[in-house]
Amino acid sequence: MKYLLALLLTLAAFSGQAQTGTLEGSIVDASGNMLTSVDLILEGTSLGIATDAWGKFRLEGIPTGEYILKASSVGFKTYTLPVKVEGKKLSIQLVLLEASTELPEIIINRETMTGSSHLLTDIPGSAHYLGPRQLDKFNYNDVNRVLRNIPGINIQEEEGFGLRPNIGMRGTGVERSTKITLMEDGILAAPAPYVAPAAYYFPTAGRMNGVEVRKGSSQIKYGPYTTGGAINFISTPIPSEFAVRINLMGGNFGRRIVHASAGQSFDHGGFMVETYQNSSTGFKHLDTGGPTGFDNQDYLGKLFLKTRPDAKVHQSLLLKVGQSIGKADETYLGLTQADFNATPFRRYAGSQVDNITTSQEQYSLKYSLIPAKFLDFSVTAYRNVFSRNWYKVYSAKFDPLADPTVKSVPIEKILEDPTTYSDEYAMLTGVTSPNDDALFVRNNNRKYYAQGIQGILGFNFRSSAISHDIELGFRYHEDEEDRFQSDDEFKMENGKMVPTKYGAPGSQDNRVSNAYASAAYLQYSIKFGKFIALPGIRYERMLLSRSNYGKNDPQRTGNALAKTHNQIDVWVPGIGLEYSFRKDITGFLGVHRGFAPPGATEGTNPESSINYELGTRFTRPNLTGQATVFYNNYQNLLGTDLAAAGGGGTGDLFNAGKARTYGLEMQVDYNWMPADVPFTFPITLAYTYTLGEFLSSFTAVNEDWGSVQVGDQFPYLSNYQITGNLGLEHRVFRINLSTKYLSQMRTAPGQGDIPQNQKINSNFIIDLSINYKASRWVTFVGTVNNITNEVYAVARRPAGIRPGLPLAVLLGIKVNL
Repeated sequence: MKYLLALLLTLAAFSGQAQTGTLEGSIVDASGNMLTSVDLILEGTSLGIATDAWGKFRLEGIPTGEYILKASSVGFKTYTLPVKVEGKKLSIQLVLLEASTELPEIIINRETMTGSSHLLTDIPGSAHYLGPRQLDKFNYNDVNRVLRNIPGINIQEEEGFGLRPNIGMRGTGVERSTKITLMEDGILAAPAPYVAPAAYYFPTAGRMNGVEVRKGSSQIKYGPYTTGGAINFISTPIPSEFAVRINLMGGNFGRRIVHASAGQSFDHGGFMVETYQNSSTGFKHLDTGGPTGFDNQDYLGKLFLKTRPDAKVHQSLLLKVGQSIGKADETYLGLTQADFNATPFRRYAGSQVDNITTSQEQYSLKYSLIPAKFLDFSVTAYRNVFSRNWYKVYSAKFDPLADPTVKSVPIEKILEDPTTYSDEYAMLTGVTSPNDDALFVRNNNRKYYAQGIQGILGFNFRSSAISHDIELGFRYHEDEEDRFQSDDEFKMENGKMVPTKYGAPGSQDNRVSNAYASAAYLQYSIKFGKFIALPGIRYERMLLSRSNYGKNDPQRTGNALAKTHNQIDVWVPGIGLEYSFRKDITGFLGVHRGFAPPGATEGTNPESSINYELGTRFTRPNLTGQATVFYNNYQNLLGTDLAAAGGGGTGDLFNAGKARTYGLEMQVDYNWMPADVPFTFPITLAYTYTLGEFLSSFTAVNEDWGSVQVGDQFPYLSNYQITGNLGLEHRVFRINLSTKYLSQMRTAPGQGDIPQNQKINSNFIIDLSINYKASRWVTFVGTVNNITNEVYAVARRPAGIRPGLPLAVLLGIKVNL
């Protein structure tokens, strides 16, 4: 009997040990949207699962006991939860928060433009946020393709890979992104933002964790450019736990991409190191053979120190150091219309030595302090250094008599009229020249720096039913552009360029431009019931100067020094209002002053405008949308003489008088989830209508605008843009189709029908991306850009017609450990 009792007790014990339970639930983001493909594991076991297309999970056969459940997904903070499994079903719901930066939430909300996607509803103005989950969906590394999903942004492509984008907002003009405030992690990113903002350096889009855009009155705090809007790129944050990520991709045109990062957090801080390397042999074909691609290398490191989590006073220190180096066999020399029609990806022999080399360094040190719940402060010191030399063919001269008084012809004029300049055109295409000084190649050698200190003091409190939040910000900034340029001469000999004379350094351009700027802003957010008001005012004081040493003083002794300067004091007020009609529908309106610095040329006035917007926003689980109408009334529009825009390349700004832009921006995101189907179908539609008109007549001396009449429309501004994205998402794979339609646009100011030689035809581009999740650690990816292989033009500048990217394929693997 006692043996039978022992056997029964043993079986009972075994039965108790073998008892299992079930853990099920769902995972959503802060806005209530279901999150698919979130990895869940029970730490210390091999048990794990990923959420399905509905954001749900069910993990069965779990032995009874206590566990730590960990949920992780790209772009979100890792979530851990103690769970106790007792032989029955346990249901839970988790909310994952977006991981944007290493800083506390209150600092994040002040120093980023949106905080994260779920905070957009509290912004009384047009705002957009693309997080890592959205960026990861299409595997884009081209900023032009990243920003196509945001309405109100105007883009002119240039070389096909998005290395030197031309971005405008609400019709501001796209030339080298000179009319927008461009930032990385809240720090001005252009080489010399005040005195020479042409973005020959642009943050590496492929390594970014998020992109934020603000337009309307709520963007005046970011300055100095407040007319169109501001863009902030958010770099990869330090991970909350040890993590290693490696992305490897390769494709046609010799394309290679390596993106790797590693980092870890501790109780008192963390670190992260990262590299992004991107190269290609190019898709254009030189008449003489050879590469037409690029090789860019980007390195970044972060070190974060903070007080312990239970400290009464939070303090932190964030050090960020980065370097980016690149070289590209790129040119300003495009094609004639006839040659583009025949061979759109051709490169003339005259561009065979063209090359640009770049080097950029960035340093920043940020200190944050939260002494009390109602008070916070952060201050950042920063320095960016950038240098580049774009060695490119600039002009041609056909002179059988070798007469030194015969002037060379700029390449843009040759390609505009190859009949009149048939001899010069022949040399560009490889015909042997009769003279040694046949082709002039310019050393566009420039160095830049930008440095300063900026900070934000925040104060928040409640009085009765009113919530108050006050921000006081400041910035002291210096930047410089140093031009030390020369022209070399070549002859064309049987299709090969042979050097015949090297110009003395500084003999083409020899000048230094400086900016010293102080800025401050005050912004006051008031929340009362369904109403939000955001009044604010910005003050900018700047001294812009230029020292021109002349072409005959390479030692810069100053014996022929000419100086100019411009001093500006300006107040930039604005106010945004928002009202919640329902919990999920809000309306907003705003008015603010637009401003842009005028450069160092005496007599040039700042760009000035009064800007208005009226919009509505709705936010429901799996359905969001925004629509905005805007009107910008310029009292003075600024034009810029850039070689990239077909001008003379002096970089000077000039007064263009009165103008106006107006339009409509709309966006809808919908996640269709049909019943009893293990798939979801995310759909995005974005529409932009923009019209820009000159209201003053003038003649531009250098800029490619030429003679402008009242009523002429802006060049390089497509009136209609439509983006449509359609996805098919499952627990283990995602297929996404992205389309972009761009209506025809002018390449010169004008009215009525567009002349054929001043037209860029409309185009419709389709991209495809596929992500297959082979395991918790490994994902296979593929992208096909321009899957119909449409041949289309993107510009008639800097000189001649330039093609867009043809069909391009990338395949790769992503490993997250």
